[in-house]
Amino acid sequence: MKQLLNNIFYSFPVQLFVLHFRKFQVLLVFWYLLGSTINSGFMKTFGADALFFAPEYLGKVDMLAAVIVGIALGVFIMSWNVTTFILHSKRCKFLATTSKPFFKYCINNAVLPLLFIVFYFIKLIPFNKNKELMSAGEITVIAVGLLVGFILLLAVSFIYFFQAEKTILRSVVPIVSNPQHFKEEYNPATNPQQEGFGMKVGYYFTGRFRLRKARNVSHYSQDFLDMIFKRHHFSAITSIVLAFVFLAVVGFFLDDKFFQVPAAASIFIFFAVMTAVIGALTYFLQSWSLPFIIVLVFFIDILYNNDIIDPRNKAYGLNYTNKTERPLYNKQALQQLCTPDKTAADKANMLTILENWKQKQTVPKPVMIFINVSGGGLRSGTFVMNTLQKLDSITKGRLMQHTMLISGASGGMLAATYYRELYRANLTANPPVSLSHPGFTDNIAQDLLNPIFSSMIARDMFSPAQKFTVGNFKYVKDRGYAFEQKLNDNTGGILNHQIKDFAADEKTAKVPLMIFNSTISRDGRQMIVSSQPLSFLMKPFLYATDTAASPDAVDFAAFFAKQDPGNLRLLTALRMNATFPYVLPNVWLPTQPVIDVMDAGLRDNFGQETSLRFIENFKDWLQQNTGGVIVLQLRDRRNDNWQQPFESNSITDVLVKPATMLQHNWYKLQDFSETNQYSYLHDGLDTLLHRISFMYVPKKEDKGAALNFHLTAQEKKDVMESFDNSYNQAALKKVLELLK
Repeated sequence: MKQLLNNIFYSFPVQLFVLHFRKFQVLLVFWYLLGSTINSGFMKTFGADALFFAPEYLGKVDMLAAVIVGIALGVFIMSWNVTTFILHSKRCKFLATTSKPFFKYCINNAVLPLLFIVFYFIKLIPFNKNKELMSAGEITVIAVGLLVGFILLLAVSFIYFFQAEKTILRSVVPIVSNPQHFKEEYNPATNPQQEGFGMKVGYYFTGRFRLRKARNVSHYSQDFLDMIFKRHHFSAITSIVLAFVFLAVVGFFLDDKFFQVPAAASIFIFFAVMTAVIGALTYFLQSWSLPFIIVLVFFIDILYNNDIIDPRNKAYGLNYTNKTERPLYNKQALQQLCTPDKTAADKANMLTILENWKQKQTVPKPVMIFINVSGGGLRSGTFVMNTLQKLDSITKGRLMQHTMLISGASGGMLAATYYRELYRANLTANPPVSLSHPGFTDNIAQDLLNPIFSSMIARDMFSPAQKFTVGNFKYVKDRGYAFEQKLNDNTGGILNHQIKDFAADEKTAKVPLMIFNSTISRDGRQMIVSSQPLSFLMKPFLYATDTAASPDAVDFAAFFAKQDPGNLRLLTALRMNATFPYVLPNVWLPTQPVIDVMDAGLRDNFGQETSLRFIENFKDWLQQNTGGVIVLQLRDRRNDNWQQPFESNSITDVLVKPATMLQHNWYKLQDFSETNQYSYLHDGLDTLLHRISFMYVPKKEDKGAALNFHLTAQEKKDVMESFDNSYNQAALKKVLELLK
């Protein structure tokens, strides 16, 4: 028994498995991240697990999508095999004297990949059954597709390596067949093997999966073993180079939907590339790897600071070529945008819009509605779209007729803008379409992640030189561009406008005013994008005439008056409003010094700050001309803030709690603050102001929809059914009572 255990421990598969945990452990990080994602751990709240279990390609979750993911999984595993073979082959000296050494290495190195694949399928079946609501047949199709793709990639890879093996043999045979030359060149006496460097191996699996005792190779010189391995290394490196070339080619053709592979495939390929890069640095530079990386970072930073390279994303439509008239971003410059004279002029313009809104109402003192929508990816987008459709249908069109302003963040604004644009198009449509058609909610719920990840891997990293044109200006295609194109496709092109295109309709109050906020990362101020001048929103109402008070918001149109602000794409305004960290790039703006903006949710995830400041500026007009004001909040989370408490269940939680508490409770802190703001404003308006919230409440608290740009079938179903819960039905009754 002892001998059996000893043979098992010193078998090549076990020794390789142990070796990975002893050497170059950084490569295991990718396996850990993938395993944790599959286990619904890593990035669970963003729905990353669904990308692997229900891959989507060309708008469908089917076998073809699964085959592509299977191929990508094969690429990752082969990259792992190639990289570790290059790094560890000197420790596996006996392989040099076998035929097809790389093939045998892959077979014996299969413990970790097999464990992952088995775990993958164990998790895939219940996920697709319970969350994607797939039948047994559909689950089988996905599983078979993954296996077919994986096996196909392995077959192609080994055919390549078998051909490379023949080439290597042809070059080695003349050396081995000439004993005199072989002895002179590879004499073990003149260049003996390194002592203690090799790995003790008793048995290994052959190409036919049979156990064979490892051959003693101590009588070979180190030069001979190195020569054999280096020729195999060249073949392996060539395969990685081909993979790099493939990614670059894909990046150039990414506008074609055919090349927009499933997000899971992009992740697998990205990890494959990173594994190869880390392996290459370690192999060629060895102990110089870290100094090289440090020098490389400094070199890239020099190129960046001298404008030789510029990876920053831009606001499409905005003029970046007018470098001599870029606005200064400082206190004095912002104060000049909101002087008493300018705010008075902008308020006069808005009063005209308010009067236009009143004229289209049917009663002398109508109820005015401000719609605030929360961020939350497609979870919020789907809930907002479904809720707007049902509210407008139940009120027989009065919701949009009574709505003056729409603001908010991220996914909620994607849906609210889509619905507003459908409403705007319907005003002149012949015949008009039904705004309550379920297909519109289906459109906004469609996947947005696949093109983002595909672009991040294939275009942002390998083909960053492609450009496109908006008006007279050119911009680099990146994942921000891919996001906008996908959103435009999902919504049938109705969002493909510039801000100036709907200025007239908003001025005449034919449609509700849209305000697109984003957060300036430099100092947390709010960037306000609108077709109308809004300098009166740059400061709290109390400090509007205080010239010493610094603005906490910026009117985009006024600030970039010389950069053609009206040409900004509506899709870009939405992306600036929904720039989820890392998933989408921050948008840099042409200022001195340069600033960049990101998700509005960092400052105001629920859109209420903008609405309350607007109401406070026009409260006298509202009291005289309306029968009440409804702040209608459509949110993707409850407002009692007892869900998902920040708990300390382990010693590591205790250690990281001070650093992560703010991040975990960010939205709750916003909620507390905005409730206070509402309370103070409500006291000044007596019974005029009403805040009514519609909330997405999952049926099961621990199985709610993820904050993500991808929804599973179960998540979509859960989000849409949430409108019918008792809380939202009570809110509906309040709305109907006020609109009587």
